[in-house]
Amino acid sequence: MAHWSRFEKELELETKSLISHFTAIKDEEDQNFQSALKFTWSNFKFHRFLEANSHNVQRSVNGIHEKLMVHSDLSKAESWKRLTEEFLNSPLPNTEGLKTDIHYSILALLLHLSDSPSNANFCERPRLKETVKDDTFDWGKYLMEGEDIDTGPFPDTPEISEDESEDEDRQQPLSREDSGIQVDRTPLEDHEHHDKTVQGTWTVGELDSRTWLEQHIVTSYWVPNSPRFPHSLHLHSNLYNVWDQHLYNTGPLYLPEEKSFVTETQVIRETLWLFSGVQKLFIFQHNDGKVTVRNDVVVTHLTNNCLHSILEHIAAYGQAVSRLQRFIDEVTGHNTEPSPPGLSSSSSRKSTEPPFRTYQAFVWALYKYFTSFKEELNAIEKDIISKDETVTLSSVLERLSPHLAQITMLHRVFCTGVAEVPPETPNVLRASHLLNILYKAIIEYDSAGEASEQSVALLFSLWVETVRPYLEIVDEWIVHGHLFDPAKEFIIQRNKDVPVNHRDFWYATYTLYSISEMVETEERLSDAASGSSGGEQASSCRQHTMVSFLKPVLKQIIMAGKSMQLLKNLDCKETEHSDGSSRDAERKSLYMLFLESVQTRLRHGEESPTNTITELQATKKSLIKMQSTVARHLELDDIHDPLLAINFARLYLEQNDFHEKFSGGSVDLDRSSESVTCQTFELTLRSCLYPHIERRYIECCGNLMRTLKKDYRLLEYLQAMRNYFLLEAGDTMYDFYTAIFDKVLEKESWQQLAFLNVQLQEAVGQRHLEDSSRLSIFLETIEATRKKQPVNNLDGLTLSYKVPWPVDIVISSECQKIYNQVFLLLLQIKWAKYSLDTLRFCDLTVAAKRKEGAQPEESTAKEPIKQQIHRMFLLRVKLMHFVNSLHNYIMTRILHSTGLEFQHQVQEAKDLDQLIKIHYRYLSTIHDRCLLREKVSFVKEAIMKVLNLVLIFSDRWQAGFGAWKIESIDKMESDFKNCHMFLVTILNKAVCRGSFPHLESLAMSLMAGFEQC
Repeated sequence: MAHWSRFEKELELETKSLISHFTAIKDEEDQNFQSALKFTWSNFKFHRFLEANSHNVQRSVNGIHEKLMVHSDLSKAESWKRLTEEFLNSPLPNTEGLKTDIHYSILALLLHLSDSPSNANFCERPRLKETVKDDTFDWGKYLMEGEDIDTGPFPDTPEISEDESEDEDRQQPLSREDSGIQVDRTPLEDHEHHDKTVQGTWTVGELDSRTWLEQHIVTSYWVPNSPRFPHSLHLHSNLYNVWDQHLYNTGPLYLPEEKSFVTETQVIRETLWLFSGVQKLFIFQHNDGKVTVRNDVVVTHLTNNCLHSILEHIAAYGQAVSRLQRFIDEVTGHNTEPSPPGLSSSSSRKSTEPPFRTYQAFVWALYKYFTSFKEELNAIEKDIISKDETVTLSSVLERLSPHLAQITMLHRVFCTGVAEVPPETPNVLRASHLLNILYKAIIEYDSAGEASEQSVALLFSLWVETVRPYLEIVDEWIVHGHLFDPAKEFIIQRNKDVPVNHRDFWYATYTLYSISEMVETEERLSDAASGSSGGEQASSCRQHTMVSFLKPVLKQIIMAGKSMQLLKNLDCKETEHSDGSSRDAERKSLYMLFLESVQTRLRHGEESPTNTITELQATKKSLIKMQSTVARHLELDDIHDPLLAINFARLYLEQNDFHEKFSGGSVDLDRSSESVTCQTFELTLRSCLYPHIERRYIECCGNLMRTLKKDYRLLEYLQAMRNYFLLEAGDTMYDFYTAIFDKVLEKESWQQLAFLNVQLQEAVGQRHLEDSSRLSIFLETIEATRKKQPVNNLDGLTLSYKVPWPVDIVISSECQKIYNQVFLLLLQIKWAKYSLDTLRFCDLTVAAKRKEGAQPEESTAKEPIKQQIHRMFLLRVKLMHFVNSLHNYIMTRILHSTGLEFQHQVQEAKDLDQLIKIHYRYLSTIHDRCLLREKVSFVKEAIMKVLNLVLIFSDRWQAGFGAWKIESIDKMESDFKNCHMFLVTILNKAVCRGSFPHLESLAMSLMAGFEQC
């Protein structure tokens, strides 16, 4: 119990007294008394009750005061307000300071103990303050009693103490040269006023110097019941009193209210402070983000309504300034405020995340504008201090009117682009939405012409600063191949799950974000076609917006970024990238190039000759002539609008060769022409930003294409696919598929994977040894229902070619599936052709002679054997003509000619995405022209019937004469004739309609072999 404070000792005594009162135990040494004491101390020290909240207590006090005012208990309300304020501002024993937690705890206890304070009868009793009696006891005489005092040689001389000398020094007021403050020279009226003046004079080190300043320098108009300032008695200076007297005389129910009188200079200064961002003001008050005007503030020379109307107008601007300033403070000071202790780690981490760079750039632009705006406010305040000229509230508002209009515009942009965005919106949508709002605002104000030049200039500077993070992200991506976007504010996001060396890198690495204008929801357009085709397909069904200024070059940005990232990960053999780091240090960023281009464009516009322009604008005759010229050209399109003609004339008035173009008969109204000197925002972007991106796109994609073609043999792999899948390597593939066909003719099993791979390796290894390790063949399991026809026995064959990375980006597995479909069709045609080509006439004639010698008696009853043989010969020739026509059409008209076009387009491809599309378009073309599309499946079925008929005919030919009946010849001839007629009819109709022009050669060839019956 050692080292107890006085408060703790007194608290212990009070605690023991409390226990004795409630338990009636007087003996403090009693065990029960000690247990009660420990219990009480434990509850005092370790209680679980909340401390009194000063805000809640003050709110309750204000609520009771307001309730008393509503009930018209004015005396009780005044007493309640005064007594609570006196209590809070009074010191308590053992407590340092005013308005402490103990003050509010006592008030909270009294409020909890009270029962309906507004209904209680209360009459304040006067309280007599204890007066401190002066001590008149002469302690000096008492203490010096019995002592001998040496008075010196002059005992009658009065003593001069040091205190008196100091008092005399204090009574000497400091001059203006010494203190820097003008001393009050008001004449002294009486002795009392003289005492006040002397006491209020400020001396160095005096404690109440601040009080002197408040009383003598500025009238405390913000203090209740402040003294009235002296003013003129002229009628114009007392308009408020005159109007108030008029209302009092004419309105019997009019009740004058207490007002706070201020001067116009004070109103001007508070206006300037409001625009400077000051929160605590007297005339203007901030309540929950809104700026309101006090109703009791008046000036002597204006009526209350007039002043209130002006101040409300000012408060609206002040609220816009306050909201913008608060946004600036939130962004710049996001990490200065500690997070509340009750928040979890995740929520605390989210709340302390810094704003993304686009918002920071936007705030920096706002901060620079407000810096210049506050310089203007400081200049006005200096004019007020200097008093060289009269400064009125009207003149101040007129001087600030351009800035106030710009602040209104900035506030509208802020509300639409920032404030109205839901807080849970992702950063990418916030950033793109803000840039879109600025972009649209510039275009909107730019369309107004000269009336909004200052607004366009401000918005353009704001946009240039805000767009800087986006251009830096683009520059980092298209130059170094790294999409650095930690806050995920860019409209293109990197999918980190797909590495660069993956075959799906080009398709699934990036995601393009956009916003739907109709439903205002987030849309994610997968970059399935490298970022360009996905957006085009979505725009057809719904209007999407992304960052509007990047739309024209979005495809180039995506292609350049992905190409550079791919280049950085390739083992390039080119030595030109060795000194890339040194060149990068000298390279200017995309943002700096854009700024230089803008400055050059504006400087070029200022230096352009304007003599002709000035003459045309100054001469009314020239304007009328120009208007008539435009009107005459508009009438050519049945447009009769004189106002439109005048506007067009003014728009192109600055163009020197206007009359030459319009008088010559060739009308060119293309706003993108450089001869038009109208500085529109779209033209600025088109000439200052897009060329730099286009240049970088051409450089990056060109390097990638050269690397793929030279170092990674892209063209050789494309040729290999055509050699083996499209059978352009005829000798190699002939050795392979003839081995299969021979097995079929010999009735041996050929569907063995080992046999097929051996034959393929032998055929390829003889001529293309490097491809033998990449090429393989597989047998897929086919349903038995699909093998009903002999021609379908080849359906399970599938070629596979191992394409290395990054060539597999172009030759993907999906492309190999299309290649295999064409390969299967070619094999079927080759099988039919090979079956007919290997038939020998001697096999049929020898078998016929053997049968003729064995059964001579039946020759008279049926058709002669020679005639049957002749029919077989004719049917073979017809089938050969059909198969050869189909074979020549596929191999020459389709594969060869289309392949030549494909090779030319590959050489002209500028980027990898264009090359992928060219390759896919080539495969789609040969797929369609080989009649493999579902739309023309009926044509393919007819062809398959003929090919199947060829295989059946070949099989019967090989079996020999007599192994089949004569009726089967009739059946084959009839089936072939029907299929032939059907194909000729269908192909002719298609050629006549012009829907399939490539089928003309096949139709003409089949028509030549068709018999007219």
